[in-house]
Amino acid sequence: MIRRVSIVAVAAIAMALMVSRPAAAQGATGAVTSVVPALTGVVHALSGAVHDVSGAALPGVTIRVVNGETRDARDAISDEHGAYRVADLARGRYRLEVSLQGFEPVVREVIVGGSGPPAIDITLAPARVTEGVVVTARRVEEAAQDVPIPLSVLSGERIVGAGAFNVNRVKELIPTVQFYSSNPRNSSVTIRGLGAPFGLTNDGIEPGVGLYIDGIFYARPAAATLDLLDVERVEVLRGPQGTLFGKNTTSGAINVTSRRPGFKPEADFELAFGSRDFVQAKASVSGPLSSRVAGRLSFSGTARGGLLFNTVTNQHTNSLNNAGVRGQLLIAPSKDLAIAIAVDNTRQRPDGYAQVVVGVAPTLRPANRQFAQIAADLHYTPPSANAFDRLVDTDTDWRSNQDLGGASATVEWTLGRGRLTSATGWRYWHWDPSSDRDFIGLPVTTISAAPSRQQQWTQEVRYAADVTPRVHFVAGVFAFNQALDSDPAFKQEQGAAAARFLLAPSALATPELLDGYGVNQSLTYRNTSAAAFGQIEWALTDRLSVLPGLRFNYDRKKADYDQQVYGGLATTDPAQIALKLSVLAPQAYAADVDDTNTSGQFTAAYKVSRTVNAYATYATSFKSVGLNLSGLPADALGRPILSAATVKPEDVHHVEIGVKTEPRRGLTANVTAFDTEITDFQTQVVNAQVGVLRGYLANAQKVRVRGAEVDGSLRVGTRLSIHGAGAYTDGIYVSFPDAPPPIEETGGPQVKDISGSVLPGISRWAYTLGGEFVSPATFAGRSGQIILALDGSYRSSFSSSPSISKYMMVEGYGLLNARAGFRTGGWDFFVWSRNLADTHYFEFLNAAPGGSGLIVGLPGDPRTFGVTLRKAFAR
Repeated sequence: MIRRVSIVAVAAIAMALMVSRPAAAQGATGAVTSVVPALTGVVHALSGAVHDVSGAALPGVTIRVVNGETRDARDAISDEHGAYRVADLARGRYRLEVSLQGFEPVVREVIVGGSGPPAIDITLAPARVTEGVVVTARRVEEAAQDVPIPLSVLSGERIVGAGAFNVNRVKELIPTVQFYSSNPRNSSVTIRGLGAPFGLTNDGIEPGVGLYIDGIFYARPAAATLDLLDVERVEVLRGPQGTLFGKNTTSGAINVTSRRPGFKPEADFELAFGSRDFVQAKASVSGPLSSRVAGRLSFSGTARGGLLFNTVTNQHTNSLNNAGVRGQLLIAPSKDLAIAIAVDNTRQRPDGYAQVVVGVAPTLRPANRQFAQIAADLHYTPPSANAFDRLVDTDTDWRSNQDLGGASATVEWTLGRGRLTSATGWRYWHWDPSSDRDFIGLPVTTISAAPSRQQQWTQEVRYAADVTPRVHFVAGVFAFNQALDSDPAFKQEQGAAAARFLLAPSALATPELLDGYGVNQSLTYRNTSAAAFGQIEWALTDRLSVLPGLRFNYDRKKADYDQQVYGGLATTDPAQIALKLSVLAPQAYAADVDDTNTSGQFTAAYKVSRTVNAYATYATSFKSVGLNLSGLPADALGRPILSAATVKPEDVHHVEIGVKTEPRRGLTANVTAFDTEITDFQTQVVNAQVGVLRGYLANAQKVRVRGAEVDGSLRVGTRLSIHGAGAYTDGIYVSFPDAPPPIEETGGPQVKDISGSVLPGISRWAYTLGGEFVSPATFAGRSGQIILALDGSYRSSFSSSPSISKYMMVEGYGLLNARAGFRTGGWDFFVWSRNLADTHYFEFLNAAPGGSGLIVGLPGDPRTFGVTLRKAFAR
């Protein structure tokens, strides 16, 4: 309760500051000035009508009139005839702001007094594209339909309306994006099923999907669990990105752009309450600090009760408890130079994340090594046979504490015929976890914690310019350094039930043998990367352009790993010592590896007509060499296999063709087809060795992912908008002859040829479909707009095991989210529901450590509902 009150209190204080904050408004550059007749000492009204370019009336348009001296604002909404009226205006100068979603806004200076027209009519032109995306060789905002890259763009307004406050929520709006997280550290983002190994995260590899926030690369996957702070838009680029971005990414990029400081004073406030003790507060204030300096301060806090109930502690677990703040300065010393400085910090203190018992798979081990007999011998019964009772009985604390933050400075300088950009970033991540790695109420693994601290530094410099009217280029350099250290050590400790779970029954395998037996792992990891990249766009004709690009990369990675055992039964019996070492053994190794790579792409873009653009791309890419940082598998004599310390780099070959169309105003329809082949695919495996309680990295010889995607949007008149996307994705292991066996083959051969089987985490079919209806309405005597919206998503079944298992297939599911609200005078009030149909589904399934056949999983969020109040201020 305290944490919820604190979030509300901070938001209330922020709102008070916003309302009371004095500010001076700048006049709109190049604004048209109109004069309305007035008589001295008499109050007047401003009226008129709003039409589109065809002359048709536009209802539901927001008209705001701001007094140039007092900064008082009055609002009105145009009626069904497009007419508006703003009354009780004194003589003076006003700023008239006219806006409607899907149309370009209009700002005019209006003088009430003197002679002039009796009414002011406004004509709104349709917006060409509601979101600009900085993804082309020119590195400037341009229409998404003109960009020869498959991409999806979510505006800040849509993100807020859909309640997509983090990447996990964003995946419900873009079918090719998936997010898996058993805790913040063990999080992964994939695009088209590629980007990260499926399963536990290993710190020794890099993400194939790059996360950029305001141009700064975020190396740790935990950043994907952050609340998105004051977002202007989110762009998802699909396919390899390396000739335009600083950090090479093999599968795509998620590019988040925050709202920047502005010289027009503004503020926003949002407060939401929902079921399951959900509360969320957001606030943002921005405005001029001087004639050349503007600032912005943003806050977000989210809290929610746990979605699972622990029958041992009698408390709920798997909660949310996030709070983040960001401050920004925009310095504009001249028209050619802009400097953006940002500082942020996010604190997360959730209780989680537990997984529920889903079922048991039969294995090839003797009956006394399988879960049913083990549980019977230990007189244990899980708290429920139905996973969607959401009950757990874990006996080790769950903790997923993390602090993330940093600072950045971005300089943009118009130099010569182009723009020079420098982006400098420093980030930190502090991770303090505790998990119950056996997932049940028996003391198998009583301590599992990998606390660590990470820091990263990035520097990117690039120059984009027009060489001639037909030739444009971008070229840049990028440097990256990462340091990650255990803090002070990763720790795993077994309990009294471990011997029964992890060893074959015998007179030597007594409960005391492994009780208190554990390891401390010390880790030091350094990662240095440097790159030079560039791309040219050459318009051969008015319709045909070619875009060749090249990248050179250097990577060096160093690791020192030391694992020491402690505790357990004090014995001199060689047989018992051997049993202990078969579960956990000392390991120490060091690795120092570097690598270089040259990759590139070639794109041909053809403008078929004014509304149809086609493109074709061939690209090569790579994921740099990886290091195993969670221990190595052992040979038959129990010795670590040192050759497994390094993992070969991935080699990617990618082909894509696509067409983007705008058949008529308000309608877009795009389609793309792709084929991606990866040699030496980096994957996470867990074999059936007794001592392998965690996964390690290995290479699959070759994988292939191919598919087709469609997306589009439709605006019907001024009231209805519809958006949708669909994807067909087919991903297989082309060659993986020495893969680990699936759970049902535990106890059999240590390897299996799974060539031809499906890749984990990929749904063959996925789609999203949503719409929003806006209509003028009157509520409680106030004119405004009623808003109704639905967002639906579906994904077909997928494998939740690196080696496909019939017992670990997640069934397909569909989700429906809905909201309804009223907007008036800068106020929004909404009621909403997520997972409206209360669909039962799993985020993923997981084979519990130990090879007993036990399967656990994370149920998806149940139905929730709530209310949101939002206010936008402008001075």
